[in-house]
Amino acid sequence: MERRKGIDRRTLLIGGGAGIGLVVAWAVWPRAYLPNLSARDNETAFGAWLKIATNGQVTVAIPQCEYGQGIFTTLPQALADELGADWRMVGVEQAPLNPIYANSLALGELFPGVLPERLERTWAVRNALTLTGGSTSMRSFEAPLRAAGAAARAMLCKAAARRWGVDWQECDTTGGHVVHGQQRLRFGELAAEAAGEEAPDDLVLREGETGRLSGEPLPRLDGPGKVDGSANFAGDIRLPNMVFAALRQGPVGTVKLAAIDEAAARNVPGTLHIVKNEMWVAAVANNWWAANRALEALNPRFEVAGRVESETIQAALDAALDGEGERMASAGDLAAAFAGARVVTAEYRAGLALHAAIEPMTATAVWEDGRVRLWLPTQAPGLARDAVARVLGIGTGDVVVHPVLAGGSFGQNLEHQVAEQAALIAREVRKPVQLTWSRGETSAQDRFRPPAAARMTARLGTNGSISGWLAKIAAPSTGHELARRLTGGGGAIGASLAAGGIGDASAVAGARPPYRIPALAIDHHPAEIGVPTGYWRSGAHSYTAFFTESFIDELAHVADVEAFSFRIAMLAAEPRLARCLSTVTSLGGWQGGLPGSGQGLACHAFRGSYIAVMAEASIGGDQRVKVDRLVAAVDCGRVVNPSVVEQQIEGGLIFGMAAALGATTGFTGNRPDARSLRDLELPRLADCPQIMVELIASDADPGGVSELAVPPVAPAIANALHAATGVRLRQLPLIPGGE
Repeated sequence: MERRKGIDRRTLLIGGGAGIGLVVAWAVWPRAYLPNLSARDNETAFGAWLKIATNGQVTVAIPQCEYGQGIFTTLPQALADELGADWRMVGVEQAPLNPIYANSLALGELFPGVLPERLERTWAVRNALTLTGGSTSMRSFEAPLRAAGAAARAMLCKAAARRWGVDWQECDTTGGHVVHGQQRLRFGELAAEAAGEEAPDDLVLREGETGRLSGEPLPRLDGPGKVDGSANFAGDIRLPNMVFAALRQGPVGTVKLAAIDEAAARNVPGTLHIVKNEMWVAAVANNWWAANRALEALNPRFEVAGRVESETIQAALDAALDGEGERMASAGDLAAAFAGARVVTAEYRAGLALHAAIEPMTATAVWEDGRVRLWLPTQAPGLARDAVARVLGIGTGDVVVHPVLAGGSFGQNLEHQVAEQAALIAREVRKPVQLTWSRGETSAQDRFRPPAAARMTARLGTNGSISGWLAKIAAPSTGHELARRLTGGGGAIGASLAAGGIGDASAVAGARPPYRIPALAIDHHPAEIGVPTGYWRSGAHSYTAFFTESFIDELAHVADVEAFSFRIAMLAAEPRLARCLSTVTSLGGWQGGLPGSGQGLACHAFRGSYIAVMAEASIGGDQRVKVDRLVAAVDCGRVVNPSVVEQQIEGGLIFGMAAALGATTGFTGNRPDARSLRDLELPRLADCPQIMVELIASDADPGGVSELAVPPVAPAIANALHAATGVRLRQLPLIPGGE
């Protein structure tokens, strides 16, 4: 019997693989939650995670957003491995919104310290927080999916055993069949009967290596649809009588929309509507090209308060770094370690970074009878639903979100402004509307990776090791900003932030070195830069690893110790990271970082995973950085699909290289200078280095992978350039002569 406690009216969004949405009201707040996975006539649902059709098709429900990281393959593969399924008969669909799928780990990774750890799970479940981010998908959901596969396997074995008159524990599953000696029955033949069986209280997971799907480089489930064009992205949605919208928002600091040339816009052929808001204006037409031309004709002007320039951003970081900081981590007696000592200091900087996902911000909305339906690529469908309900002034039960595949993201699709705008436009024009931001608008309105500045100080011991370490990091409080923006600033999170006194741990995430250092401290110096910031692939680790691993290299030079030996001597407490470092130097042919070698090292421990990177780089005659080779050794725990892991590591290395050499922008007149992909100096195919990736076998639980390779790339390249030229570059992006 379902146990219930308390009264708290909520709504649940249900979306099936057929693209049909349903809203169900829950009158009470339960301790346990019933699955709401929809099944077709030929399907039988087994709890919240899978369905089996009469033809043997196994469909796995995944609550995470697939934006290229392969989660629509690796999570189904974990379940199929336990189930004993035939991979050729496994499919995937987006899970409905339900507290069962809450991702409290992502809440803690994206908004660390905002809520007490003991309350994170409660808040995530009670708000049905379906969230993709912080490299949490495998860490959060591999275990429940394996358990679901094991439970269904036991139920299928029980149903088959009843037919055969044998002990169900003598049965097994393989290749989509239940087997007992020479007897075999297909899953599809047993599904309806098996669903009525009771799963055992003590589930037994598979053991041994024979006949396993886990650990195999199986083909991706999302691959065929992306290759043949049948996969639906946000821009692929087409509805009857749909119109298209282009939108312009004001620059940073906009107070209101001041003026538009509406008559000129209405003269553009195809223009149907002009929709105005205090902060933006949209042109609606029978095709997007016409809408964008009408938007240009509108020539919107905005009233702006304040001044934001590259110089004001740097000044804000400088002022913060010289001002009061908040101690976020400490160990030992740092004052004693520094007392009367000769210390080594260095300052580093990192600029604003754009997400630059291949897909611009897009959403499709339909307003009917006081309710709205939305199709969008979202990493936070529940939060997007809540935001749309707030802006329309309707209940969350009147908002249905259909998540679709995302064309990249890197954190961009945590944001939901485009969903709010599409919903408002649809209500105004009373037609299905597809709103697509132009590439320029997507760049101009990005929630950038925050800039940061660091003042690093260390004392070297007599034996060359580090005896004291102080990192002062100036950066915006992006985690707090993100928490307010995504949740609407209400509820427990809003109350916690309003109470004050909470240091933003997300701003210095990854700043604590993995090395054995007796005394250390990490301080965050909050900076108000006047530019909205958000979550960007690997978060603060993307700059804190650059600060840390570059400074470690500088300390090695001061200590006159070879860079690999300097690091490895301090990694006794991190054997997995030490093994990565040893492996990468052996695999890459490390020459000791000698002057002129052009080789550099960096390593990082990150969300349950470990990585070391060796880079070979130089500066060409055109004074541009050339990266010739990247070698990575990775320990990410138990690997479900090595092919997907390699793809993510390779992609992360290229992404990290792009961030090291470009992907940034200055600000002029409250607007970012970079407005197109061309402006970002992203690496092209001819710029890509030789890449080698070694996956180190491990029986540990799976760690994060999709962001893992990003943080160590920039410091590895910077260290390589120092070895090549003798010049230390301390600012991202790495621009020779730029300091």
